[in-house]
Amino acid sequence: MLGPQNASTTDALIRYREDVADLQQRIRNRTLQVFGIYGTPVAVLLVALAWSGVKILFWLHGDTPSVINGTFAGVLAFLVLATLAQFFLEFSEGGIWEDSGTPLKKLKLDLELAEERRILEARRLTPPTLERQASYKERIPVEIARLRKESRHYRRVHLFMQWMLFFCSAGVSGVTAWYDPPQPGKGALIALGFTVSVVTAATGYFKPRERAFNLQQTADSMEQHATALELGIAPYAEVEERVNLEVFATTVERMRAEQRLREQQLDQPQQGRQEVV
Repeated sequence: MLGPQNASTTDALIRYREDVADLQQRIRNRTLQVFGIYGTPVAVLLVALAWSGVKILFWLHGDTPSVINGTFAGVLAFLVLATLAQFFLEFSEGGIWEDSGTPLKKLKLDLELAEERRILEARRLTPPTLERQASYKERIPVEIARLRKESRHYRRVHLFMQWMLFFCSAGVSGVTAWYDPPQPGKGALIALGFTVSVVTAATGYFKPRERAFNLQQTADSMEQHATALELGIAPYAEVEERVNLEVFATTVERMRAEQRLREQQLDQPQQGRQEVV
């Protein structure tokens, strides 16, 4: 259990992180607000010009179809209403938005200052190495869950690609045997052959099966070491907890570095991977 001093230190660091996260969210919101304020009037102008251009190009001496007029009029009305609503939210007295009238530059400066304060306070309030290592151990289950989630994702992608290859390859043979003369089977054969080529190339380039295997292997190894540390068995059978935590942190960081290296090797072309290896 954390003592009063450690608890206050943790709370202070959490508050600084919350301030940084809040400013980052406000910057994202403000970016969308500014984009909308300046973008919707431009969109109104572009839609009006497009409506006029379509009229001049295709129906200069006749009536524009009602479907075309209705579509352009609906889009234009929506953009005008959106523009008016955003101007009201931005320039009404007191401002309805959280950062109405606040320049993005100021928010970014506030974020830089908040991050600088967080770094300085983190240096001043940094807990001892043993506590940081213990905290690191508690974060490992989240990392294991993330690795396994990514592994499942790539495994599903690989299975989907394989089933696409199975069906398309079978479809090529089936369409070839079914249709004589070639039409309309020729178009189906072209589509199926194109799909087979694309899926095969994508499988060879992105290598989802290899990525899933590497992620699952890293997650299993990390879980094995976390369990060994929890049970106090080799290689974490030392009497002093400090030594076990130090070895654990070193081992896990080495595994994470190896995982990143394997990902980089998969992203490289075949010749580049051979040179790296």
